[in-house]
Amino acid sequence: MNIPAHAPLHLLHTATVGTLATHARQPEGFPYPSVLPFAPDARHRPTILVSRLAEHTHNLHTDPRAGFLAVDAPDGDVLGGQRVTLLGRFEPVGSSPELARRYLRYHPDAERYLMLGDFTFWIMEVERLRYIGGFGAMGWLDGAELDPLPPLAVSEEDALIAEFGRRLSGAGGVELLGVDRYGADLKRNGVRHRFAFDGARSDTGTLHAALEVCIERHAD
Repeated sequence: MNIPAHAPLHLLHTATVGTLATHARQPEGFPYPSVLPFAPDARHRPTILVSRLAEHTHNLHTDPRAGFLAVDAPDGDVLGGQRVTLLGRFEPVGSSPELARRYLRYHPDAERYLMLGDFTFWIMEVERLRYIGGFGAMGWLDGAELDPLPPLAVSEEDALIAEFGRRLSGAGGVELLGVDRYGADLKRNGVRHRFAFDGARSDTGTLHAALEVCIERHAD
């Protein structure tokens, strides 16, 4: 196994869409792949918003086991790009204001789906994952190895977004979507970017210092 530090985690914050593979009910047992947008939660797990009428929703209610593939190949070279396959179980979660607010930062167009009242959030509990980052950079990890640190509290992330998001917007027109202990998710001109810190930030002081560097890099 030769996986660059935190590479699978950063990839889950870079990709905007993923491929969800559920177990088909009819014909029974076949993989049923579907492409849909997702957002990482505070623990970097894929969060999806799906209609109760969708085929993959019915499949998950019958069998929550699923595979989820995220890919980053900006030049179109899929085999030379990064990809991570997650194996685990999706569970439906209630649409709390905090969850909806975070998801809509990543996918603001989804607000119209929430207004329909037919869509539900599901979050994947990752059990195993396989990362491939190019020739020789690949391997398996247990889900718990993705991030051993406790996630930021919602209130802490909200405070960081309020403070540094305002400064980023004023400095370079960049929108701050999310912050975690390993990086910040940004959007400029409709395109998402991942600003990876040079190491894990375990306390408020080091998080502030890393975000100051982020502002310096994006203030042009």
